[in-house]
Amino acid sequence: MRITAKAKEETRERITESARKLFTDKGFDETTTRDIASEAGIATGTLFNYYPSKEALAMSLVAASLDAGRLDFEARRRGDESLEEDLISHIMTGLRRLQPHRGYVGAVMETAMSPFAKTGLCDDADRTREEHLERVTDLTASHGLGGAPPFVVMHLYWTLYLGVLAFWSRDASDKQEETLAVLDHSLRLFVASLKTGHTKVEVNHVT
Repeated sequence: MRITAKAKEETRERITESARKLFTDKGFDETTTRDIASEAGIATGTLFNYYPSKEALAMSLVAASLDAGRLDFEARRRGDESLEEDLISHIMTGLRRLQPHRGYVGAVMETAMSPFAKTGLCDDADRTREEHLERVTDLTASHGLGGAPPFVVMHLYWTLYLGVLAFWSRDASDKQEETLAVLDHSLRLFVASLKTGHTKVEVNHVT
């Protein structure tokens, strides 16, 4: 019997909602793929047809939250913000959406979003990274820094961003206020490197 695209999508939604519920109720480490499959009413083998691992499934939840965060950012943006303000808002709207997944963001980072992670292993991770960096590139261009930032500068940004995520996932301060301080310092470093990087590119082009 052939499974329709609609039936596949409905199964995928049952899997993700089951995972979301179990990760919240039992915790990420205590939840098994067998638990998720049982909650979704499918065989464990069927779950692996949709997600190769529990971490990849968690990444899909993280990616959906970050997608929502990007929409929040666009809705909140006035248009007269500084580059630093835009970047802080872009990241903070994502963190707010990630709050329900805070307990297992670390596991997702280690397997899918880390600089050590290979591309092609998790489609959601690759897409999330690419779209995030594209949005940052667009923001820098909208603030007068035209053209794609140098690779080394964007690598620095991604490393700083993951560092902020890691700090936030363990931040015990009230309302994660210390994360905001780390984010502010990190983005100041990135923007300074960004401006320096563009200056060097322009000088080299002229010479």
